[in-house]
Amino acid sequence: MTELEKLDAGMEYDFWDEAVNARKLRAIEACGKLEKIPQTDEAARAVVIKELFAHVGENPAVLTGFNCDYGLHISVGKNFLCNYNVTILDIAPVSIGDYVMIGPNTLISTVNHPISSAGRRKHLGIAKSVKIGNDVWIGGNVTVLPGVTIGDNVIVAAGAVVTKDVPDNCIIGGVPARVIRSIESDIDERD
Repeated sequence: MTELEKLDAGMEYDFWDEAVNARKLRAIEACGKLEKIPQTDEAARAVVIKELFAHVGENPAVLTGFNCDYGLHISVGKNFLCNYNVTILDIAPVSIGDYVMIGPNTLISTVNHPISSAGRRKHLGIAKSVKIGNDVWIGGNVTVLPGVTIGDNVIVAAGAVVTKDVPDNCIIGGVPARVIRSIESDIDERD
């Protein structure tokens, strides 16, 4: 198998491989293009966001300082707000629902590296998907680790490190993040 085939199959892969790196270079160019468009030109920014991401719902807003590994593995629903200086390391798919707000300086990562020094010297990485439900508010300076699923109607407190799955309808916070309390959804699905 090629390194790209290994990556796409969820196996360990060499992140210095030329084909793997080509995906990253595409994203670097697109993020640079997005950065040059004034924040006030929402239509032009939406065009670039749609070129960069795999799927984009209506009304996407990605503020300045955004970076990603590929972009090709990011899917966002409608009314997506990504605040300043957010990084999404989308080696594996990152699926984000409708009405999601991501606070500034947040990191969502799908990639990990071996505990073994020998494995790290071989430039090995392994990726696990991240899924974020609908009506989620992720505060500033949050880190979401590989393989995590965050349910619907969740608030992630600023500075939290999300290391495991999060159920629907709750507020989480801390390092590592834990459920602080449950909340009720006040959304009428007919709206």
